[in-house]
Amino acid sequence: MNKERRKALNEQIGKLEDIKAEIESLRDEEQEYLDSMPDNLQSGEKGEVAQNAIDATETAISDLETAIESIESAMGSIDDASQ
Repeated sequence: MNKERRKALNEQIGKLEDIKAEIESLRDEEQEYLDSMPDNLQSGEKGEVAQNAIDATETAISDLETAIESIESAMGSIDDASQ
């Protein structure tokens, strides 16, 4: 892989990592919101909505981690093949 493509992929990895960090922050805020609810609200509809949002953001974070790993793996495979 040439330097230009490697640099472009590394920039994209950086962007994905920034997005992941933002989503983690939002997930943490939603978790704090849920944790600060009275017990009766946590087990009600508002709590369920908050938990669903937390679960969805966890899935998004995991998917971003997988995407980053896949790009890194592709870059490693290309490096290995060019040697």
